[in-house]
Amino acid sequence: MDKYVIGIGEALWDMLPEGKKLGGAPANFAYHASQFGLEGMAVSAIGQDALGEEIVEALEEHRLPYHLDRVEYPTGTVQVTLDAQGVPKYEIKTGVAWDNIPYTKELADIAASTKAVCFGSLAQRNAVSRESIGLFLEAVPKDCLKVFDINLRQDFFNREVLEESFRRCDILKINDEELVVIARMFELPGLALEEKCRHLIKTYGLKMLILTCGVNGSYVFYEGGMSFLDTPKVTVADTVGAGDSFTGAFVGSLLNGKTVPEAHKTAVKVSAYVCTQSGAMPVIPDNLK
Repeated sequence: MDKYVIGIGEALWDMLPEGKKLGGAPANFAYHASQFGLEGMAVSAIGQDALGEEIVEALEEHRLPYHLDRVEYPTGTVQVTLDAQGVPKYEIKTGVAWDNIPYTKELADIAASTKAVCFGSLAQRNAVSRESIGLFLEAVPKDCLKVFDINLRQDFFNREVLEESFRRCDILKINDEELVVIARMFELPGLALEEKCRHLIKTYGLKMLILTCGVNGSYVFYEGGMSFLDTPKVTVADTVGAGDSFTGAFVGSLLNGKTVPEAHKTAVKVSAYVCTQSGAMPVIPDNLK
């Protein structure tokens, strides 16, 4: 039976001003999806070092299952600084464990039992992990929901990787700043946001596209409809992991039988709550689910 909701890609430590916190979009996504009664799992690689051991301990503390191969590279870290609005800026270390996720028989077995998977562009910056992610996506069941959550960091992306990822996914999640970059790179027609998003949906056969615009709200474009919701006004502690919680809550709600507008509403509430908390993995109150 298909049972896992997988986040595959980077596993790392965000070195925040107040200390280090477990980071990486895949674990954040899997954690928040798991709060909707689903069996989330983080898939990545860690080093044979103390930071790797601490990632295992942190995931176990959050009760999040994991598949973490130990490789001959250091565990990943990101130096994070926050601006006056609490928005993070990242310095992502290279040549690290999550760049070198091996594709093993155990990982292939996990893929065969996956009902949804979220992957990004950052973890595909190195050929080893890029190939493993591609093989994983090929091995999942035909009805597995594949979510590509673009993560354009520094210069760790290119047109070839992005286009191949568009073709492999069912749902594309992108923010307004990333859409500007993609529109230039792919010469998307039109001036309106919706026109550009509908073009991506049509060109790559997507089931839906999620566009988040920070304080200016969020959209979900899908066949036969569009959902727009304002961003709630909250007191922001930091925005680390807020986008991942949006994706996890949205996918979790969809898999639990909610409509697209219902799933969108839940995702907005959850991500707003995460912004009021420090770190990426707070427990979500039941009334928000």
